[in-house]
Amino acid sequence: MPSAAGRSPTPRRRPGLRAPAERVRERLRRRAGEPVARRMPAGYQRLGRVLLLRLPEELRAHFGEIGKAWQEEMGVAAVLVVTGPVEGELRVPHVERIAGGSTETEVVEHGIRWRFDAARIMFAAGNRTERVRAGRLARPGEIVVDLFAGIGYFAIPAAARGPARRVYAVEKNPVALEYLARNLALNRVEDRVTIVPGDNRAVALPLGSADRVFLGYLPSAVPWLPTALGTLRDHGGWLHVHLVADVRGAPASAIAIVHDALVAAGARLLEPMSAREVKPYGPGRAHVVVDAHARPNA
Repeated sequence: MPSAAGRSPTPRRRPGLRAPAERVRERLRRRAGEPVARRMPAGYQRLGRVLLLRLPEELRAHFGEIGKAWQEEMGVAAVLVVTGPVEGELRVPHVERIAGGSTETEVVEHGIRWRFDAARIMFAAGNRTERVRAGRLARPGEIVVDLFAGIGYFAIPAAARGPARRVYAVEKNPVALEYLARNLALNRVEDRVTIVPGDNRAVALPLGSADRVFLGYLPSAVPWLPTALGTLRDHGGWLHVHLVADVRGAPASAIAIVHDALVAAGARLLEPMSAREVKPYGPGRAHVVVDAHARPNA
């Protein structure tokens, strides 16, 4: 199954080859007229055999024509349009299919295969660097806990690229759990990843044994820091904490938030924290990840 993940802007094109949006607009001019073609945004996100668009509601009467044009130009199986924000702890996307059939797809990043249903599972192309980095951060022989495993975003790279000795992948979304199991098999790491189904606040976690914990939840994983600290070894380990901060001074602001939460939880920092911006997160906001080397119960 051909796979790709990306957001338009666009790869280099051969001279004379028009961008996909330009070709779609030409189709729309013929089918729906110039005003519709002109108002259609150029951006798109490709998730393997599924295309994701953001279209203004004023074009709703033409969604079918727009979806069909994109499907034919890009050769995808289905076209989805975003209808609302990703909300709730299960992180279910709000999308509507406007062309095509099955929305199950597969994305390949640096040799890791991710299979999922794009209409039911969120897959953020902008988090690619963090998925890759998870495989670089994990060290051979480590015990790793992923408190928000999803379909294996961090758990699979940690097991496949680290390679960690054991990864505990905690997830409560039943749809994500189904694809997590399938993705472990696809990437041949099911022997090193233990799925822990359920809410991480209620399930049995490997307390006092982890060398590294991923906390990949937005808008803020900070409330789960006490839970993460409880899984670390007595001598400490690494926490990778995701949160949203004001874009001006986002890394420093995020570090201050995580620092205060760790101190309040009784943890001791073993070295200065670092932070990096992952991607924009709405107007004036940024998705940031903070790396903290800490010991519980100082």
